[in-house]
Amino acid sequence: MEGFIALYIFMLAAVTGYEIISKVPVILHTPLMSGSNFVHGIVLVGAMVAMGHAESTAQTVIGFIAVLLAAGNAVGGYVVTERMLEMFKPSEKSGNKEGDK
Repeated sequence: MEGFIALYIFMLAAVTGYEIISKVPVILHTPLMSGSNFVHGIVLVGAMVAMGHAESTAQTVIGFIAVLLAAGNAVGGYVVTERMLEMFKPSEKSGNKEGDK
């Protein structure tokens, strides 16, 4: 019965997450994602803890896959944030300085 409760919680979280994200305006998606990078770190720690408590080979493999996916998710969030911040930096024109005429 414990597995069904975990599956129910997972499905409820997936539906809730989808509904919340679908209501966010497009212009807020990138700042919202950059602000939620800390959640990706928590997911990574949780995946490492789950892998550390694995008792069988199958649980270890699933835990390892979870760690890989969580790490990729966290790194991807920071890469997107960096790209977003690059968009707001002033552009520098090469070879055009105030003293040159």
